[in-house]
Amino acid sequence: MNSLNAAPVPASIDALVQALQSVGYFADRRLATAVFLALKLQRPLLLEGEPGVGKTALAKALSEVLSRSLIRLQCYDGLEQREALYEWNYAAQLLHMRAAEGQGGADMAQVEREVYQDRYLIRRPLLQALQAPAPGAVLLIDEVDRADEPFEAFLLEYLGEYQVSIPEIGTVRATATPVTILTSNRTRDLHDAVKRRCLYHWLDYPERERELAIVRAQVPGASEALAVQVAEFVGRLRSQPFANAFQRAPGIAESVEWAKALVALDTLVVDPEVVSDTAGILFKQREDVAALTRDMAVQLLQPADVDA
Repeated sequence: MNSLNAAPVPASIDALVQALQSVGYFADRRLATAVFLALKLQRPLLLEGEPGVGKTALAKALSEVLSRSLIRLQCYDGLEQREALYEWNYAAQLLHMRAAEGQGGADMAQVEREVYQDRYLIRRPLLQALQAPAPGAVLLIDEVDRADEPFEAFLLEYLGEYQVSIPEIGTVRATATPVTILTSNRTRDLHDAVKRRCLYHWLDYPERERELAIVRAQVPGASEALAVQVAEFVGRLRSQPFANAFQRAPGIAESVEWAKALVALDTLVVDPEVVSDTAGILFKQREDVAALTRDMAVQLLQPADVDA
């Protein structure tokens, strides 16, 4: 996206809610407040919650609302600093040194300084975000809980001061403060030092009306009756006592995919047979698919006024 055409930060929480809705993201007021404060205070925002509740999608929506480029750092076990921050183009450096040697009489100290110039630097997501031109980028540090504790410690300088230290160059400070979103599925607890540098929000499953609005927006081909059935059925799946039967309840992403699948099947009414045939869209664990029995589907499809 062209930073010259970047949109201003919405002037109020209500304006932010409307702006997010305009790009298909339906945030409740508590989430919108957390995002609004993160933008105004220029603080990183840590989002925790179950998979599929819209954490990653929020960063994407913000990049659209603010017309800023989205830079994503996907975390995983064993992620190293060089993959997150920078590394040197060793092949180009070596060619430069060999060319200097071939000329004869080269000052090797000068040559060593030359190979650590900016043109040999390969920028990874953190450095890209720091050096993005005004008004800055949206940096998504996704699933930070999958990285190890040393990587958390490495992030502290960036999160606290929007800067990083590169031994060969020195300290690199943000050209323009990046909008920084961290997400965690809470597979492990993050260190307090990370949390203290961020604003925090727990992102839960949406209430029925918000999920219905999401399905309507993301699956325009679904009839109103079908969208209502999807929202109600998935909402009941997550509620007690049904939730206890599953390892992981369906997220918003699964609701939307299920609605798209039902539209593709020309489904008018969701019945136990349809639920059984499409259970693999709602659940990604074999045990959870097996747990969704026909009898349970019948219970879940009962009208709300007789729903236990």
